[in-house]
Amino acid sequence: MVKLRRLLRSRGRSVDDTDDLIQEAFLRLQLYCRDHAVHKPEAFLVRTALNLSADQSKRERQARIEPGGLERLTLIDPSPPPDAVYAGQKRLLHWVAGINALSPRQREVFLLNRIEGYSFLQIAERLGITLSAVEKHAAKAVLFLTDWMDEA
Repeated sequence: MVKLRRLLRSRGRSVDDTDDLIQEAFLRLQLYCRDHAVHKPEAFLVRTALNLSADQSKRERQARIEPGGLERLTLIDPSPPPDAVYAGQKRLLHWVAGINALSPRQREVFLLNRIEGYSFLQIAERLGITLSAVEKHAAKAVLFLTDWMDEA
């Protein structure tokens, strides 16, 4: 009986459920023995208790499902509303226009730094200009784009 209790508990049954299942299994064994010979009563009890546990789990799962519950659910669309998408696209186009309005050197420094991930020192070496010049071009580009985007 201790082994059976441990087995049912290992299958996720509560203490109360375990006792109820064992009692029901004994009752079924007694009823079955009236008409049939049982050669291994311990095996009969274990199998019956496990079957009862499985049946109980199935009933609990089915009880959690509400018929017609889907019709009452409020579904939420995670995508942004069309006006937000339009505003974002418009802002992106404005930003691209601002990038294109930069001087060629400012645009090149800005894109190498912000998009390609190059450091200012790497950009200076790549373009053959001083580190100070790269810093000035980057600063002017950022200031220009900040003002440009504030206009929108």
